[in-house]
Amino acid sequence: MSSVESFLALAIFAFVSSITPGPNNLMLMASGTNFGFVRSTPHMLGVAVGFALMLLVVGAGLGASLNAFPPAMLALKYASVVYMLYLAWRTAIAAPPHPNGQSGSSRPLSFVQAAAFQWVNPKAWAMSLTGMSVYVPAGNRMADIALVALVFATVNLPSIAVWTATGVQLRRLLHRPLALRTFNVAAALLLVGSLYPVLAGPAALG
Repeated sequence: MSSVESFLALAIFAFVSSITPGPNNLMLMASGTNFGFVRSTPHMLGVAVGFALMLLVVGAGLGASLNAFPPAMLALKYASVVYMLYLAWRTAIAAPPHPNGQSGSSRPLSFVQAAAFQWVNPKAWAMSLTGMSVYVPAGNRMADIALVALVFATVNLPSIAVWTATGVQLRRLLHRPLALRTFNVAAALLLVGSLYPVLAGPAALG
């Protein structure tokens, strides 16, 4: 990173892109509502660690390789759409908690599932491709790539935790099964709606 100004610009970009609505944040809000903050912690950690790893791999050359081979980007786009629709369906049918406060048969995403999800998350691809192309100088120095990943990891976790905590607060209002079911369906529809930029845009996810 060549200057303090560049570092601050990166930190602001990381915060804005991490805190704004997207598939990860919508899913974490729904997870906080259905399962609580503690049970959603592996999901949050999986997002933060998985995206940091994604940044390292993209910065090391995967992003340039995919951009140079449009069919791969197109295949990734369709894989993203299919998996996002599956997650939306899973969110919509999440079982309401039992009267004793325990959740039903549904489970929050695990650490590994949340980390793997970043590779089919359109927003994660857009963030990683943009971050690496803008904030890593020509030459792909690993120190700069690692710094971008570190900044994102530092900013991302507290940002997504805000969404999980918001879901926990909503849980207190949605104590009736019908209200929780309505919320889950609404969250699923928002998750599907987040696919619009992917479906309406070009083949590249960025």
